[in-house]
Amino acid sequence: MGKFDRRHSQKMSRRKAQRKKKARLATRAEAARAERAKKKASKKK
Repeated sequence: MGKFDRRHSQKMSRRKAQRKKKARLATRAEAARAERAKKKASKKK
């Protein structure tokens, strides 16, 4: 059990990566939603 094992465990790296991935997908989905809303608004005019 080294000095950094608690902080740099494989499990934590995976969980951090998963959280980053979720955040990335969420922001992408948000952008796509905004884009669609913009297209719909321009069609109505």
